[in-house]
Amino acid sequence: MRPSRVTAVILSLTTSAAALVGFTSSPTASAASAAAGGGGISLVGNGYGHGRGLSQWGAHGAASQGASYEQILRFYYPGLKVGRQRGTVSVLISADTSDDVMVAARTGLQVTSLGSGRTYRLNRSAARWWRITAAQGGKRSAIAWKPSRGGWRTARTVPGEAQFEAGGAPIMLRTPAGNRSYRGILRSASPGPGSGQRDTVNVVRLDDYLKGVVPREVPALWPTEAVRAQAVAARTYAAFERRQPLARHYQICDTAQCQVYGGYSDEFPASNRAIQATAGQVLLDGGKPAFTQFSASNGGYTLGGTVSYLPAKEDPFDTAYRGWRATVTGTAIAQALPAIGTFQRAEVIERDGNGAFGGRVVRIRIVGSKTSTVISGDSFRSWFGLRSTMFRITG
Repeated sequence: MRPSRVTAVILSLTTSAAALVGFTSSPTASAASAAAGGGGISLVGNGYGHGRGLSQWGAHGAASQGASYEQILRFYYPGLKVGRQRGTVSVLISADTSDDVMVAARTGLQVTSLGSGRTYRLNRSAARWWRITAAQGGKRSAIAWKPSRGGWRTARTVPGEAQFEAGGAPIMLRTPAGNRSYRGILRSASPGPGSGQRDTVNVVRLDDYLKGVVPREVPALWPTEAVRAQAVAARTYAAFERRQPLARHYQICDTAQCQVYGGYSDEFPASNRAIQATAGQVLLDGGKPAFTQFSASNGGYTLGGTVSYLPAKEDPFDTAYRGWRATVTGTAIAQALPAIGTFQRAEVIERDGNGAFGGRVVRIRIVGSKTSTVISGDSFRSWFGLRSTMFRITG
């Protein structure tokens, strides 16, 4: 989820966690530095993700100790009220990089022209696939079908954009990355008036959208209360995002930059039950959906956000991702920062003071043969694929 969302997946911890869990260094800014002679730097750290809001592994730990999903949410998002949100959400399907929307023929399939409002049943018995493409520079949409053998045949052209639906039943979408099924509507949507470019957008009911999100964010067979907490956090995040759409033709994306969404193909019975048990529930700040950020693991201490309900505090429930190790080569650093010349060393010059190792890295100085530069801990983490900014340099 934005910014810098890292999704939760079950990974084995990488080494000597017990020896490192209790380690804290002096918070002195210049305490952590490493001369590596251009060879790179070695790191040890805690956590996975940005650390704001709900920790997915922390929710797992709390639920395992008997906490309800309401208690989990109050711990990670203090001061918020519970409300309800319904309606739909429009999601960009990033895997469909083509300009068409191609779906498998199925019972009940129909296409609607957004220009005229007319709906047409697509019931040709010989059709195996149907597709929508832009026509006349984007002013119209061409609806075509393809039999098992032979090429595409145009059935009709309709005014404006167009969309497929099947009375609420899942529709299989073909993309360059493979086939995947979605509930709701699959729309051939234009990013702007008069544009011949088209994107595939899934318009789906909010709780049906969650059915394709929650099992991608946490394992569906985790403790029930942890999955329910994730459902409310994810629903609230989506409701927050749709108030400030990412683009004219969609509100939210389907990647880790928003929330990972896999549609009907990724649904799982246990997570569907958690969504149904919390149907419509969201967390409100001043009557509006809150910015409920979440990440895999906060390393034992949440990172404060820009709002009061995202405080920095110790998290006794999150004990995952302790003692991970990483190496960043001098070559990689020099390629990312060519102005420095040959990499010589890195120095942590500021931490937030919260958590292991003296806290998360706020600023780090990179010294090279030509010059030095200071970058943010978030940039360093992003550029070099680190699990979090709660780390220290070991060599």
